[in-house]
Amino acid sequence: MIRGRAVAAAVFGAILGAMALLGCLASSAEAAQCGSSPAGFEGWKREFSAEAQAKGIGPTALAALMQANYASATIAADRGQRSFSLSLDQFLAKRGATTIVARGRSLKQSQAALFASIQQRYGVPPGPLIAIWGMETGFGSQRGNQNMLSSIATLAYDCRRPEFFADQLYAALKLIDRGTLSGATRGSMHGEVGQTQFMPKNILAYGTGNLEVAANALSSTANFLKAHGWRAGAGYQPGEPNFAAIEAWNAAGVYQKAIALMGRQIDEGGEAAASR
Repeated sequence: MIRGRAVAAAVFGAILGAMALLGCLASSAEAAQCGSSPAGFEGWKREFSAEAQAKGIGPTALAALMQANYASATIAADRGQRSFSLSLDQFLAKRGATTIVARGRSLKQSQAALFASIQQRYGVPPGPLIAIWGMETGFGSQRGNQNMLSSIATLAYDCRRPEFFADQLYAALKLIDRGTLSGATRGSMHGEVGQTQFMPKNILAYGTGNLEVAANALSSTANFLKAHGWRAGAGYQPGEPNFAAIEAWNAAGVYQKAIALMGRQIDEGGEAAASR
């Protein structure tokens, strides 16, 4: 009996050891190694693809991932975001705030029914939505021409922010599986797509239709803001209740203040020039 218990204990110990080894192998396999040059990108894609397949990503999206290229232009853009270090006045001038406000006021009038419908549903007035639309893509005229999947895969591989962009890559692959996006979808340098530049995770969470269509993109933006605490009728300038929702949209302080300022000028119908 004692010998039997010893054998059983030994077998049990061996099983535990094997399980621990498998656990170590699994955890090491869960994190494809990041890199800082194109050299390791193809190997990283194979590792990430295996991880994604284990998490339920389908063959269409995996095939698209394996076709993705290392996006050197995206890395250069990621390293060179200097406009966010400008003063507010400098940022407004660089981003063409005067033009955004003037055109925004015109769009507020010409598409009044659309903005009234959005405000009724989400509580977000036209001003900040139009300011975001103008700031992000020049009202749809500059949506980017980079391969979305290559941009996001490159940033998920890059060692600067791999966790953030790995989540975005999983979301992009899910959207490709669903047919919402494809491996050929074009976007901006960091993988943003549509009229107001949504990242894949936000498309999954807040997207309302094809974001290349302005009405859908604006509704989705309002949906995002509402989900981040926007309260109908409350103010959205710095220090007011809805400014936190603008902060959630973009982490750069100068961008947040610019959106609040331009939005107010559009909503109040003041001077066309963007000035404080």
